[in-house]
Amino acid sequence: MKLKTVTIDGKVYAEVQEDRPVYLADDGKEIAFDAPGTIANIGKLNGEAKANRERAEKAERDLKGFEGIADPEAARKALETVQNIKDGDLISAGKAEEIKAGARKAAEEAVEAAKKTHAEQMAALTGERDTLQTQLYAEKVGGAFGRSKFIADKVAVPTPMLEKTYGGNFKVEDGKLIPYDGNGSKIFSRVRPTEIAEFDEAIEILIAADPYKDHILKGTGANGSQARENQGGGNGKTMSRAEFTKLPPAEQMAKMTKEGITVVD
Repeated sequence: MKLKTVTIDGKVYAEVQEDRPVYLADDGKEIAFDAPGTIANIGKLNGEAKANRERAEKAERDLKGFEGIADPEAARKALETVQNIKDGDLISAGKAEEIKAGARKAAEEAVEAAKKTHAEQMAALTGERDTLQTQLYAEKVGGAFGRSKFIADKVAVPTPMLEKTYGGNFKVEDGKLIPYDGNGSKIFSRVRPTEIAEFDEAIEILIAADPYKDHILKGTGANGSQARENQGGGNGKTMSRAEFTKLPPAEQMAKMTKEGITVVD
C-alpha cells in the first residue's frame, strides 16, 4: 500500500479526501486513511488493556483475603457448628471425631472450590488481556508499515511481504512501538543517539543490514527500471506481476531474494 499522489506545476502532492490522505492498496483500491480515528482507537485499546490488568490485580488481592473459602455460606455453617459444640454434647469420643471429620471435609471442599473459581477468573482475564494485546499490536505495527513514507518511496517489495519479514522486529511496550535488531537489542536513532529510532528510520536500518537489501529496495539489484533495462537481471528469471501477487508473502520474498526473480508487468 502506498500514498496516492498528484503532480501540479511540477510538484508532487498527496491526494486528500475529506482531510484524509489517500493510499493505494495492492489491488488498486483507494483507501482514505483516518489518522485521528486510528490514534483514538489505539488510545481506547490502551485504556481497555490497562483497565483489565487493574481488574485482574484487584481480583487477585481480593481472593487472597478469602483464600480457602469459595462458599461463604458453607464456611459460616462450619464455624457455627464448631461454636455450638458444648462439652456436654460430646457424648463419646466417636461423636467428637465424627464432628471433626465433617468440619474438615467442609473446609477442604471450600478450599478446592476457591482454587477452581480463582483459576477460572484468571483464565478469563488472561484471555481478555491477550486479545487486547493482539489487537493493539496489529493496530500499531500494521499501521506503521501501511503509513510508512520510506516504504512507499524506497521499497520495491509489497508491504505485506515486508511486514511478514520485519514485523517481528517491532514490539509494543507501554503503548509505544519499539524496534529491535536481529540480536534482540533496541535500535537507537542515528541522528538522536540517545533516543529510540522512529519507525521509518528503524526499518531503513533493518533493511540496510539485510544481505538481500538490493532485492528489497527500489532501483537496486534485480528490481526497478535498471533491471528491466538489463532484461531481467543477472539470471534472466522473470515472473508476471499477476502470478507474483497470487503467492503468499513468504514465497514472494523467497522468489525475489533467493531465486532472484524479476517481477514484470
